[in-house]
Amino acid sequence: MAAPTSSFAPLVDAHGRAIRYLRISVTDRCDLRCRYCMAEQMTFLPRAELLALEEIAIIAERFIARGVSKVRLTGGEPLVRRDVGELVDRLGGHVGRGLEELTLTTNGVRLAEHAERLYASGVRRVNVSLDSLDPATFRHITRHGDLTQVLRGVFAARDAGLRVKINTVALCGLNDRELPDLLAWAAAEGFDLSLIETMPLGSVDEDRTDRFLPLTAAFDVLADRFRLTRDAHRSGGPARYWLVDGGPTRLGLISPLTANFCDGCNRVRLTTEGKLYLCLGHDDQVDLKAALREGGVAGLDAAIDRGLGLKPARHRFDLAVPAVARHMSVTGG
Repeated sequence: MAAPTSSFAPLVDAHGRAIRYLRISVTDRCDLRCRYCMAEQMTFLPRAELLALEEIAIIAERFIARGVSKVRLTGGEPLVRRDVGELVDRLGGHVGRGLEELTLTTNGVRLAEHAERLYASGVRRVNVSLDSLDPATFRHITRHGDLTQVLRGVFAARDAGLRVKINTVALCGLNDRELPDLLAWAAAEGFDLSLIETMPLGSVDEDRTDRFLPLTAAFDVLADRFRLTRDAHRSGGPARYWLVDGGPTRLGLISPLTANFCDGCNRVRLTTEGKLYLCLGHDDQVDLKAALREGGVAGLDAAIDRGLGLKPARHRFDLAVPAVARHMSVTGG
């Protein structure tokens, strides 16, 4: 496969931030119903409204040609979309040819059956959402998840050669007391761990204010048990990192409410229906599906340029009120 060539100006927003990271939601569907993410009864997009995998590939390749160096496939749960492996194969062909990294975020339910193919396609790192190592707590948070199945996927990914980072949403009264043990487990198994503050996106069945745990408080608890040393490592995302007991395990903190990270935002998000969102916390978007279908690559480039002008300086998250009506699964986690 020939390397994509850039014939347009690099992607820089109105605030001077270079866009190097594209997150793609390949589906809004998920086989879990995590309480902080979804309502128990969800209405998903009609399949006819979704981008075809070929269209996702064309859009991603145009971003790569214009300077994006990291692509992450997300959802919903990306591995529930049929034939998603073909998309991974195609995008993986660009790794080392303009694309530095192709990664995936998954809930781990189907990871065991896909891990070897992901590695063969060029994926070298996956993030697995895992909020508890207690089977009952895990089932409660996810509403019906099987912890054993997810752990099977985590270890299959490691055995396939994939580096694993565990993503945990810190939830007051649910998993807060478990966080030190979770970090100890991750370190023992050779995984990194990132903690995430719950974000006010979409309507859910519970009051997020009851579950919000500021990561400043979580960090203080962890620092009592572990030696945490600030690390300059950057993964391309919003996390700030600490080495755990000298490394190699890293603890990441993603804290959109207590430590805003918008100044360095280098990300845009493509939804499964083809909308390009410039910020999780804003509704401004451009329709890349329509632009591609009506105007081809030239129309796509023009729409991307329009979108860059809409990227705000920062989000305006307020925990008590959803910042936007759409759920995280629609925009891509």
